[in-house]
Amino acid sequence: MTSSLTMKRMATAFGAGAAVLALSLGGAGVADAKIQPVDTSCTNNGGHDAGGQQPTCKGNGQTQNSENQNPSGFAPPGQN
Repeated sequence: MTSSLTMKRMATAFGAGAAVLALSLGGAGVADAKIQPVDTSCTNNGGHDAGGQQPTCKGNGQTQNSENQNPSGFAPPGQN
């Protein structure tokens, strides 16, 4: 094996390793869907929706109801 062939193989291996590293680091941020809880409604002690205060509770004696949503505003299956 000549030294130029060895250098070409080493350069190819190094380039492939750099490409794999760049794609693995860059790909993690691209498909990062942040699923966060979003307030949907309030219920009072009687179990009824508190009128005029949806979606975020204001006042005492109310229970905040929320669901997990992705950035487009939909609840993904299996996340609630």
